[in-house]
Amino acid sequence: MNENADQQHPTETGRPAGAPAAAAATTGTATASAAYAAGQLARALHTSVSHAEPATRDRALDRVRKWRAVLAGMADGSLTVGSRAPVAGLPAWVTPEVVRGGFATGTPAAGGPLTAHEADAARRAGIPAARAALFAHALTEQGLEELWQLLDNGRYEVSLPEEAALLTVAWLVRADDFGMAAALVTELQPFADRLRFLPRPADRPAPDASAVHRRSVGEVSDALRARGPKTAIEVQREALGVWRPFDDELLGYWLQHGEAATPVPDAADRLGAERAPGLGRATARPGRGGGDARVQAGKLLERYHALAAAHTLCRRHRDQKSNTGIMLRALEEAAAGRRLAPRLAGLLRHAVTSSVAKRGLPGSDRHSRLRAEQARQAALPAHHEIAAAVADRFAPLDQRTGTPDIDGMLAPVTETEAAGNGLPTGTVVPPRLRQVVRTALSAPPEDLVAQGLVPSAEVLAELVPQLVANATAERHADGALRTLAAATYRAFRNRRSLLLLNLAHQVRVDELPWVRAVAGHGSDADTEARARAAAEAALRRLGDLAVGAFPGTLLPNPLVREMSHLARQADLSAAFTEELAADIFVGTFSPKFLSAARTAADLLEDSLYTRYYGIDCAAMRSMAVVHAADGIGRTRPATTAPAFDRLCGERAGTDTARAWSPAGNGTVIEQAQILTTHNLAVLVRHAGVAPEAGWEALAEAGFTAVCRLVTRVHGHPRPLGTIKDAAYAWRQMLFFLSLCPAARQAALVQRMAAEAAGQPWHTAARLAPAIAGLRLVAGGGTFDADGTALGGLARRFQGWTTTGHWMRAAVR
Repeated sequence: MNENADQQHPTETGRPAGAPAAAAATTGTATASAAYAAGQLARALHTSVSHAEPATRDRALDRVRKWRAVLAGMADGSLTVGSRAPVAGLPAWVTPEVVRGGFATGTPAAGGPLTAHEADAARRAGIPAARAALFAHALTEQGLEELWQLLDNGRYEVSLPEEAALLTVAWLVRADDFGMAAALVTELQPFADRLRFLPRPADRPAPDASAVHRRSVGEVSDALRARGPKTAIEVQREALGVWRPFDDELLGYWLQHGEAATPVPDAADRLGAERAPGLGRATARPGRGGGDARVQAGKLLERYHALAAAHTLCRRHRDQKSNTGIMLRALEEAAAGRRLAPRLAGLLRHAVTSSVAKRGLPGSDRHSRLRAEQARQAALPAHHEIAAAVADRFAPLDQRTGTPDIDGMLAPVTETEAAGNGLPTGTVVPPRLRQVVRTALSAPPEDLVAQGLVPSAEVLAELVPQLVANATAERHADGALRTLAAATYRAFRNRRSLLLLNLAHQVRVDELPWVRAVAGHGSDADTEARARAAAEAALRRLGDLAVGAFPGTLLPNPLVREMSHLARQADLSAAFTEELAADIFVGTFSPKFLSAARTAADLLEDSLYTRYYGIDCAAMRSMAVVHAADGIGRTRPATTAPAFDRLCGERAGTDTARAWSPAGNGTVIEQAQILTTHNLAVLVRHAGVAPEAGWEALAEAGFTAVCRLVTRVHGHPRPLGTIKDAAYAWRQMLFFLSLCPAARQAALVQRMAAEAAGQPWHTAARLAPAIAGLRLVAGGGTFDADGTALGGLARRFQGWTTTGHWMRAAVR
C-alpha cells in the first residue's frame, strides 16, 4: 500500500473477506486486518535470525518488538488501526510511533525514557528527573524565563511537534494572553507525565530555511565516518602490495636455482633479463640444488610463512594448483633437500614458463612497468581513510543544516591535513565519496535540481517542508513566533502517515493545540495579506519546479500534501488529490476529486486531452453543479461523491462492489486521475503554474520519459508496474501537449512519431499502437468504445487493466 496516502477508503459491505489488502471487510465500515501485521512480524523474525550483518539483525529485532506491540494492541483493543486516533487514551494530535503500512504501535513518538537534555534540565533545576516535574517547572517564573531566553536567541531544536508546546505556552504568557495559555496548559496537563513537551537546547540558532539540503552536515559526517574498509579492496591491496612482490622472489629463486624449470626468454625480455641482477645461468636442476640453494629455499619458505601469518585476507597463494602454489610445493621439497617428483618437476616448469610469459622476466622493462603500476595502486589511500578526513572538515560546521561551501569540502588533502591524518598531500576525494558529500549542499531547490542532486519528485518532496515552513510562518508578525512556527511545521512533517479508513484524513498541523492557540495571534490585515501572498508564491514556485523538473512523473503524495497546505494558507479554492492505494480502495472518492475534475474540464474543454480520453466536459460541470446544489442546506458537508464514483466505474468498465480486486480498483483510480489530470489542471488554473521551459518542451520531455520506460519493458519479468508508469507519463505528455498552440500540436505529434520509430525495435513495436492512436485523435478521429480504432492498430494508452495488457503482448 501507499504509506503516504492522505486518505484511505472504506471497505463496503460485500467486499470479499479474503481480499489481500490491509483493510478487511466488516459490517458497514472498514477495519484493519491483523494478517498484514503478522506477515511483517514473520519477515522481521526471519531477518533477525538469518541475516549475516549484526546491525541488520539488531534493526530487525527492533521491528519485531514494534510488530508484536501492534498485534498485541489490536488483540486487546488498545489500538484501533485505521483511526485518526489509533491509540486508546491519546488524542489524534499526539505523534504516534508508526511502522510500515501506517500501523501505529501504541507508543507515542514523544514518549519513552527521559532524553539526555531532559535529564540535564531536571538536574539544573534541582527537581526530580520526571516529565511531570519538568512540565511543572516550565510553568514557574524560573522555567518561563528559561523558555523566553530560548525564544529570543532561537537556540533550540524541535524534532517532534510536541517539543514546541511549552515554548508556545511561554510565548502566550509573554504576549499577555493568559487565558489561551491556561487553556493550552489544561489540554496538555493530562499527558505531562508521558510526553516530551520541552525543546532540545542547541548551540546555534535555527538555520535560514531559504536554502534547502538533502542531508544535514551531521548526517553526511556520520555516513562518512561509518564507512569501513571494503573487504574486496583490501584483498586486492594485499595481493598487489604483499603477494605479487613475493611471487617475484619465488619466481626469481627458481629462475636462478632450477635449470630444468628455466624458460628461454623471448626477445622482448632478453635485454631486461641481461640487466637483471641474480639471473645468471642456472647451476642446479630441480631437486639437485646445492647447499646455498637449499639455505635460500629455507629462508624463503620462512618468509612465506611469516607473510601468511601476518596477511590473511588474500588466500589465492594457498591454492596448490596455482602457479604460486606449485612453486611453493617445489620450494618445500628444495628446502628439505628432496628430489622433485617428475610430475612436480613438470608442473614447476609449466608454472615458471607461464609466469614469465604472462608478465615477463623479473627486472625486464615489461615486468618492471607492471609492478610499478601495481605498487602505485596498492599505495593509494583507502576510501574509508579519505572519508574520515573529509568528515573532519565538517566538524566545525553547524551539524543541523547543510553547507553552501561544498567545493571546500571536496578539495584535495592539504599539507596541514596530511600531517594529521597521514594521507599523502594532494589526495583527491574519489567520485563515490563526492556524491555523498554533495548531498549536504545547501542551496535553493532549483539549483539542487540543476546540479542533479534531486533525482526524483519523491526526493524533491523531502526537501519541500523546509520551504513551506517559512511560508506558513509568515502569518505571524512576531519574529520569535515565526521562528517557532517554522520549527513546529518542519517537525510536524517528520510525522509518518497513518493507515486511515472510511475517508478519514491525516492530522493536519493546524489541529495541534499549540498551533491553534497562536493561530492569528499578533496578525493584522497586512500581515495576513503578506502571508497569503507568500503561500501563493511558494505554491507557484513549487509547482513550476516539480512539473518542470519531472514532467513524466506523478506528483508524489507528500508533495501533494504540501501543495494542499499552501493552497489553504493562500485561501485558494484548489482541490488537490492524492494517489490512492489500489489494494484498499473500494470505489468511493471524496468530493474534492469531483471538484478537481470540474477544474480540469474548465481548463481543457475540447482539447486534445479530452478528445483522446473521451471526456464530456459539459457533463462533468453539470455533475459538479448538481453535487453542490445537493449540499445546500446540509448541516454537514458531503463526504462522498456518488455520481463521480459511478462515472469512474463506468469508464473503467469495472464494478468494484461486485468484483473486488486490486487490478479492478486500479482501473477505477486511473479514470479518476484521467478526469482530474492528477493535480496538473489545478496547478495551472489556480496556482498559475507555467514552467519556464514552456509546455512544448515539457511535452517532449514527457514523451522521452515514455520511451525510456517502455524500453525497460523488454525482458522484464514483471513489467506491469513499468507499463503503468509509462501510461502515467503518456497522460502528462498529453496534458502538456494540449496546452501548446494548436498550430504546434500537429508538428509535435509528427516529431514524436519519428522519435518513436527511431527507438529500439521492441520499443517502437510497443509504442506503435499508442502513436497511431495519438495521430488519429490529433487528426480529428476518435476511438471506439473499447479504446481501439483501425481494427486494433490504434489504441488508447492506459496503464491498468484486469486482463493482459496489449503492450505486454505487442512483442513476442
